[in-house]
Amino acid sequence: MNLFHHILVPLDFTQKNQAALETALRMAKQNHSRVTLVHVIETIDYAEDNEIADFYASMKLRAQANMAACAERFHEVHVPVAEKVILGKRGPEIIAFALQRDVDLVVLSSHKIKLDEAPEGWATLSYQVSIMCQCPVLLVK
Repeated sequence: MNLFHHILVPLDFTQKNQAALETALRMAKQNHSRVTLVHVIETIDYAEDNEIADFYASMKLRAQANMAACAERFHEVHVPVAEKVILGKRGPEIIAFALQRDVDLVVLSSHKIKLDEAPEGWATLSYQVSIMCQCPVLLVK
């Protein structure tokens, strides 16, 4: 029985994503799951104009290229993978995507929190997603 049919992996294209990608790949192979890689380009609250639209278009092209490179490892082992770049606020967009697309598991990069600085770690994206997401969230450190 497959536990997870659709695995979501939010990416920011930093080195810490490698562990989450590898974990999602292994889980997808074991569960015969499909994977969606998502990157959210954080938008600023500013009046829309051509210069800002061009900036976001440039960011989206760069993100799509990075996303394709991340997806390659899934293609190599025949794991179905989709790629999505979204404009918006990272936490709410990831949570909404998971809910609207029937995601069974979110595999998310995180970082170790120093116990003496724990409250500072509560404002992180991984904390927001893990608390608000309606499906299981696996934090990979």
